[in-house]
Amino acid sequence: MKNRVFFPQEALDEWVAEDKVDFAGDELTIKAESRRYRMIEAVRVLREVTDGRDPNELVGKVKSRGYLMELGAEIMDTSLILGENAYDIVPGFVGAPVGSFEEHRKSLPQITAETAQATSDEELLAAFLVRL
Repeated sequence: MKNRVFFPQEALDEWVAEDKVDFAGDELTIKAESRRYRMIEAVRVLREVTDGRDPNELVGKVKSRGYLMELGAEIMDTSLILGENAYDIVPGFVGAPVGSFEEHRKSLPQITAETAQATSDEELLAAFLVRL
């Protein structure tokens, strides 16, 4: 299974406004590294706010919007309702790297100092986040 990462909508909006990423269709490109991610809408579930119980076992997890809709969930802004339970959520996207890290490295015309030190997608993403 490929590594996946959750990108909060608020962070994506900021990065797009600052021209640090391109987000077109279902693909996000981190400009500095030219690394691409295939994206799907998702939410990060923070807490159950009705009675503290979590019969749906969603707290602390990231779930795709499509999966939650199949379960019958209603999602509005930073809230999710599923059955009798309400949750606080962080809207965003889940991204999976396009191609392997090795393929990505080979496709770069030149490697920056940060990219040269990275030996995995995780390190590459961490270097991007540190520079923010």
